[in-house]
Amino acid sequence: MPAISNDNFIYILALKAGDEVEVKSIDEILSTLDDKGRLDLLPFMPEMKKFCGKKFKVYKRADKTCDTIFQTGGRRLFHSVHLENVRCDGQTHGGCDASCLIFWKEAWLKLPGAADKVNATNNIIPVSGDVKIKPCNNVCSEEVITENTILENNKNDGDYYSCQTTRLFEATAPLPWWDIKQYLRDLRSGNVRFGRMLNTFIFTAYKKLIQTGIAHNLLHYVYEKIRRVTNWGEWPYQQGKCVGKTPSQPLNLQPGDLIEVKPYDEILKTLNEKNKNRGLYFDAEMVPYCGKKFRVLKRVEHMLEERTGKLIKLPNDCVILEGAVCQSDYSEKRLFCPRSIYSYWRETWLNRVDE
Repeated sequence: MPAISNDNFIYILALKAGDEVEVKSIDEILSTLDDKGRLDLLPFMPEMKKFCGKKFKVYKRADKTCDTIFQTGGRRLFHSVHLENVRCDGQTHGGCDASCLIFWKEAWLKLPGAADKVNATNNIIPVSGDVKIKPCNNVCSEEVITENTILENNKNDGDYYSCQTTRLFEATAPLPWWDIKQYLRDLRSGNVRFGRMLNTFIFTAYKKLIQTGIAHNLLHYVYEKIRRVTNWGEWPYQQGKCVGKTPSQPLNLQPGDLIEVKPYDEILKTLNEKNKNRGLYFDAEMVPYCGKKFRVLKRVEHMLEERTGKLIKLPNDCVILEGAVCQSDYSEKRLFCPRSIYSYWRETWLNRVDE
């Protein structure tokens, strides 16, 4: 049911992965926003309006996320979720191609057909104190949302925008990786299955053991033996082998093209000692996709610089692939982040596949 206020409580949906929800009308959402179009400092973006009144399933709870601005690790959110396949198209942000998964505050959602069932307490929890959602007395409008999206249009310095990603650090709180409660929330919400969590914890402990440098070669040998009988993949922390200028292999890929990601050892030959190819980092989270086939989702030509909000044009080829997202199984200090950011791929890491 939607958030319901009275003198004592504000009710918030306690959604879990797989729950069906309906996005509230734009007028209902506007009533929750401040004079800058935000709730708990998280902006409601113009790209989100087209989803109002539609039904979706919860993809995952967004109780936490990762800091991609200052690289501090995990960050804590409250009363937020991601919806299945609901991503930003960047239309009011200069055509940004990042296709980020959108954050939804539970105050912007309701359970279908349960809007008037005030006494139905299943799937809701009462909250009070600092986490109350207070009505903003209609101080926000659709024009305000748009005005606070475009920060500056400057012919000399470029265009600057504000979005959920650029404001995410200020809308979240620090979340230490050792806070065990976050992993309990991951399990309880259905974000992560116990088997996957246990497997990831064992892998992380083994990685720490290898990083001590003690019996390094022996431990790697044992790892290769272990991974053949488990679902562990190739060791994802190998160093690039390219000396000098990293290579380029333009394929002019277009949305819908079928490709196969090259084997990891071939990709390592295109990376320098910092695991970059012409400035683009090949992350450990991309290793599980090596050797697999995907379709190209889109070319990435423009994106927002997250720290400043400046719209930048990427100087080299870059594509994103359908379903190839960061799973946060190898991410230091931010395991199981539900944000599912698309990985960025150079065309030299891919091969075309005939239909």
